[in-house]
Amino acid sequence: MPVQPPGAAVAIPVPAGAPARSPKFWLCAGTLWLRELRGFYRQRSRIIGSLSTPVLFWFVLGSGFGSSLLPQDGGYARFFFPGTVVLGVLFTSIFANISLIEDRREGFLLGVLVAPVSRLSLVLGKVMGSTTLGALQGGLLLPLAPLAGLSIDLSTLPAVVGVLFLTALGLTALGFCSAWWLDSVQGFHSVMNLLLMPMWLMSGGVFPMDGSSAWVRWVTAANPLAYGVAELRRLLGAPVPAGSPSQVTCWLVLAGFGGAMLAAAWYRASRTKAAHLS
Repeated sequence: MPVQPPGAAVAIPVPAGAPARSPKFWLCAGTLWLRELRGFYRQRSRIIGSLSTPVLFWFVLGSGFGSSLLPQDGGYARFFFPGTVVLGVLFTSIFANISLIEDRREGFLLGVLVAPVSRLSLVLGKVMGSTTLGALQGGLLLPLAPLAGLSIDLSTLPAVVGVLFLTALGLTALGFCSAWWLDSVQGFHSVMNLLLMPMWLMSGGVFPMDGSSAWVRWVTAANPLAYGVAELRRLLGAPVPAGSPSQVTCWLVLAGFGGAMLAAAWYRASRTKAAHLS
């Protein structure tokens, strides 16, 4: 048997990843999910930033435009509030994936990849952790609805939570796909801002799309974020522009977007070797 020199790395074979029905699978996913929550709420600056930025947008734009837009529907602040909630979900869901880049730098991600667990458990743990954070941060903005002249019916609250969760799931999995291949926080910020801010601006949550150009309406129709804004607007009793998608369409698009992005994240993680992230 060959003798390894001192300090040499020894490759230790590990069994194949545990299937989804194994307790080890759910233990890994649950541990990563809880780690994401703890890591986020231990950093107060991230909590303040993810909450204060949407509120600042809503206050400045809502107060600045006042009733100059949609005066017959209670003013712009009332129209803009669902878009503000989605913006809070967007910021938290995407930037929570920065922990993936930090885990790579610290070697934690490599340790999880060589562990005898399924890559799917890794993806579920990381994505569901950030999804939970995004939905919670969006929910924390809902008590501000009376300031915008909106009222939340308790009977629709489960549906509101469902919309926030599905929206956060799609955005988080999309951010996971980008963060998986990037080793720079600055690069991740640049890519996400280039992709997500236009998504939000073209979602119908900032300005009504009724009188916009034809190509803008086509982009909005292809934007999955627009369906989350439309359904949230309907559930909160905010002004619903003419031509908005139906309730069934909104739920189907949100569920399809979340499922497709989660499958894409799993595909990327399963196709990567541990050596790539060392």
